[in-house]
Formats: sequence, C-alpha cells, structure tokens
Amino acid sequence: MIKSISPFPVPAKLPSGLTEVRNYWQRLKRRQNSMPFWDDVNLSSLPKLADQLMLVDVFQDPQRFRFNSVGQRIRKRYGGDLVHKFVDEIDAKAPLDYFTSQSSATIEGEVPTYYRSTRRGAGYQRLLLPMWGNGRIEMMLGAVVSVTNT
Repeated sequence: MIKSISPFPVPAKLPSGLTEVRNYWQRLKRRQNSMPFWDDVNLSSLPKLADQLMLVDVFQDPQRFRFNSVGQRIRKRYGGDLVHKFVDEIDAKAPLDYFTSQSSATIEGEVPTYYRSTRRGAGYQRLLLPMWGNGRIEMMLGAVVSVTNT
C-alpha cells in the first residue's frame, strides 16, 4: 500500500511554540503508539502556551469538530468565544481559515498537520495533533502562533 502525502504537511522547521507543543504530544505517546491518548493531555503542562492552545472534539458519522477548550489569544484573534461550538457553526476566518479541511486531513491521515496563513502582514501558523480515545481519533490538540508575513 502506498502512503499518500498529507495536504497539510508539517515542515521540518516550526516556530518554537509549535515545536514545544509537538514535542509535548510526542512525549505523551505510550510505547509504540503512533499518537497519544487524549486523556493523557494536561494543558497546564504548557503554561506559557495555554492562551495559544485548543482541544477539539472529533465526532464520526457525520464527521464534525467541536471546540472543547480554546486559549484566550485564539478567541481574541477570532473575535468571539468558540468553546462548545462546532466548526460548521462558525465563520471561517483567522485564525481558523481552512480549519475543517485541515481537521479532516488530520483524522484521515492519522498524522499531525500544519497550516500557515498566506495573508500579508501579521499571519499565523497552526498545528493540529490527533489523539486516540475509545478505539479511534477522538480529539485533537491544536496550537496557533502569530507570525509576520512579508
């Protein structure tokens, strides 16, 4: 079987905040598992990044994504509270452009995914990391960091 390439590949070099979140996620993996279990995540383990983190619930049949926890910086940039809202109930705007597409790719590929805004001026980068629960990917850990685009 040929493994397909993710449409949201994670680059070799990430900003330090995203690297820290990815390293935390990797440390949570048990034995040879490809991803950690969602109930092992403790956002207080990343206090410097707490306002840039989110937890997203994953539902099947139909596939939907609901914001479980959203950091203050993400909510402020979006312009409203997102907690307990489904992605298909909100406007697709920064820092959640292409969020449904990236989330679907994360679930389908069972791998971390990355998105970088291409807007001129202040942009952002986003990392989504899948997590197991109840025999399937049940949650994603996400992080959003600001960047300056030229």
